[in-house]
Amino acid sequence: MIRPRDGHDMRVLDSSLTVSPRADVHWAFDTFGNSVALLSFHDAGDELVIESELLLRRYGLDEPMARIERFAGGYPVDYDPDEQIDLGPCLLADQPQDKEVLAAWIAEALPELPGSSLQVLHALGTAVHQSFRYARREEEGVQSPAETIRLGSGTCRDFALLFMDAARQLGFSARFVTGYLHDEASGNDTGEDMTGGGATHAWADVFVPGAGWVEFDPTNRIFASRNLIRVATSRTPSQALPVSGTFVAEGGKLLHLKVSVSVTQAE
Repeated sequence: MIRPRDGHDMRVLDSSLTVSPRADVHWAFDTFGNSVALLSFHDAGDELVIESELLLRRYGLDEPMARIERFAGGYPVDYDPDEQIDLGPCLLADQPQDKEVLAAWIAEALPELPGSSLQVLHALGTAVHQSFRYARREEEGVQSPAETIRLGSGTCRDFALLFMDAARQLGFSARFVTGYLHDEASGNDTGEDMTGGGATHAWADVFVPGAGWVEFDPTNRIFASRNLIRVATSRTPSQALPVSGTFVAEGGKLLHLKVSVSVTQAE
């Protein structure tokens, strides 16, 4: 999962995928409509290299809070009957065993909830951003919300899951998003302070009544930002792995994994 899908807010103008050892590439859509490249290798090798180059045009909103809030409904959330059926799986907690710990944290972090659904989600993103320390971690997997709360730190994917399950507990339908981040340190002039560039990034997608799916990045306390380059959305983090698969070798093992993402603004 390394190629974004075209939409009204983003266009893929050019793309290339280079793989070593050589492989046949078959493109397919998964159950969420994400683009997935399936690789069938011809030869054995000591190293797997996957290089993806993309030229994108991203359409972002100026003052997204003001624009989206004009359409967003109130809080508590009120989905119509068809929406409840369609959104049902994304209303369920990914980590149901953490409900009590998560409820206690929400009550402490958000003692009073605003009457606007968008304001509630903005306050939730701010609470995650301010309550936890970002600590880059190379280990596989995602911390549970309870573990992130206990440790007081996590990565972008940990914060995304915490935000997603908290939003679901507040009655929202939410999804996990994996993609890339345009880090403002590289010279963009929007003034947003970015954390999580240089590797794959993760955030959450929430269905806001009246406004539709809106992206929230609690790591950077931003939403609906043109700096978020969406690649895949899924119900759970485990369904949005950028690269997955198996390898076979006599006595072999994975020695090292290096991920590098560079996002720059085209002239």
